[in-house]
Amino acid sequence: MIVSIPISFFNPSTGQLREQPLILLFYGAIAGIIAIVIYSSYKDKKDRQARNAKRRSKK
Repeated sequence: MIVSIPISFFNPSTGQLREQPLILLFYGAIAGIIAIVIYSSYKDKKDRQARNAKRRSKK
Protein backbone atom coordinates (compact mmCIF):
# COMPACT_ATOMS: atom_id res chain seq x y z
CA MET A 1 0.00 0.00 0.00
CA ILE A 2 2.84 2.35 0.70
CA VAL A 3 4.22 1.66 -2.77
CA SER A 4 0.91 2.46 -4.44
CA ILE A 5 0.98 6.08 -3.21
CA PRO A 6 4.00 7.06 -5.36
CA ILE A 7 2.64 4.94 -8.23
CA SER A 8 -0.48 7.09 -8.25
CA PHE A 9 1.69 10.14 -9.03
CA PHE A 10 4.52 8.62 -11.11
CA ASN A 11 4.34 6.35 -14.14
CA PRO A 12 6.25 3.19 -13.14
CA SER A 13 7.36 2.34 -16.67
CA THR A 14 8.89 5.74 -17.47
CA GLY A 15 9.41 7.31 -14.05
CA GLN A 16 7.80 10.53 -15.24
CA LEU A 17 5.26 12.50 -13.25
CA ARG A 18 1.69 11.85 -14.41
CA GLU A 19 -0.34 14.81 -15.64
CA GLN A 20 -3.49 13.36 -14.11
CA PRO A 21 -2.63 11.44 -10.93
CA LEU A 22 -4.63 8.34 -10.14
CA ILE A 23 -6.62 9.83 -7.28
CA LEU A 24 -8.65 6.67 -6.70
CA LEU A 25 -5.46 4.66 -6.19
CA PHE A 26 -4.06 7.30 -3.83
CA TYR A 27 -7.15 7.46 -1.62
CA GLY A 28 -7.52 3.68 -1.74
CA ALA A 29 -4.00 3.28 -0.40
CA ILE A 30 -4.62 5.82 2.35
CA ALA A 31 -7.86 4.07 3.32
CA GLY A 32 -6.09 0.70 3.39
CA ILE A 33 -3.35 2.02 5.65
CA ILE A 34 -5.94 3.52 8.01
CA ALA A 35 -7.90 0.25 8.06
CA ILE A 36 -4.79 -1.74 8.93
CA VAL A 37 -3.87 0.64 11.77
CA ILE A 38 -7.40 0.58 13.20
CA TYR A 39 -7.65 -3.21 12.95
CA SER A 40 -4.26 -3.81 14.57
CA SER A 41 -5.05 -1.45 17.44
CA TYR A 42 -8.42 -3.20 17.90
CA LYS A 43 -6.72 -6.62 18.01
CA ASP A 44 -4.11 -5.34 20.50
CA LYS A 45 -6.84 -3.91 22.72
CA LYS A 46 -8.79 -7.19 22.73
CA ASP A 47 -5.63 -9.17 23.45
CA ARG A 48 -4.68 -6.83 26.30
CA GLN A 49 -8.20 -7.10 27.77
CA ALA A 50 -8.04 -10.89 27.64
CA ARG A 51 -4.63 -10.95 29.35
CA ASN A 52 -5.82 -8.55 32.06
CA ALA A 53 -8.97 -10.61 32.69
CA LYS A 54 -6.91 -13.79 32.92
CA ARG A 55 -4.44 -12.15 35.31
CA ARG A 56 -7.24 -10.83 37.54
CA SER A 57 -9.06 -14.17 37.69
CA LYS A 58 -6.04 -16.03 39.08
CA LYS A 59 -6.24 -14.29 42.47
